[in-house]
Amino acid sequence: MHGGGPQVVAGKPLDHAYLNENVALVEAGCVNLARHIANTKAYGVNVVVAVNMFATDSEAELNAVRIAAMAAGAFDAVVCSHHAHGGKGAVDLGIAVQRACENVTQPLKFLYPSDVSIKEKIDTIARSYGASGVEYSEEAEKQIKMYTRQGFSGLPFCMAKTQHSFSHNAPTGFILPIRDVRASIGAGFIYPLVGTISTMLGLPTRPCFYEIDGDTATGRVLGLS
Repeated sequence: MHGGGPQVVAGKPLDHAYLNENVALVEAGCVNLARHIANTKAYGVNVVVAVNMFATDSEAELNAVRIAAMAAGAFDAVVCSHHAHGGKGAVDLGIAVQRACENVTQPLKFLYPSDVSIKEKIDTIARSYGASGVEYSEEAEKQIKMYTRQGFSGLPFCMAKTQHSFSHNAPTGFILPIRDVRASIGAGFIYPLVGTISTMLGLPTRPCFYEIDGDTATGRVLGLS
């Protein structure tokens, strides 16, 4: 969902479509929401969707998200306003989560057994994204062999990929490229690198230093907050 004003991303105003009611655009985006719900339900848990309400969201847009979430199999979908009202704006969400926990009907399960191979784990996760297969670089193949030989293939996985999309270059049926496979042995997990993803976290599309400047008259540094 889009957020309230002022609407600025990386120093630029948001597109007109995100500041005015556009139910069709919201419904189109709910395809990704449905995939998230299906993927989460695969673990055997009830899914509660928090629909964050912002100043520019219309009732029709919020209802569109709720309807799509419930149609996709969510246990509940709750409109909440904690961004504006703090904890008070999320009381209904908390109650919904409590009910979801109280109504669990099956034990938690994982996408793959811990004793399958590294490639089987990667393939299982890739198919949950909608991929039809996986392509490994020479470096990734070498790392997989090394970690398997060292006895680390039983570790769980954390895929390092873009948060912007499930896919690599198409909604479904794409080949997921694995550029490298690395391990945090002390923490106890292996993390494949998908495509060109960087492991330097927290970087926006436009680095914040572009907005930092100095006022020569007062000596103050501008743009730090």
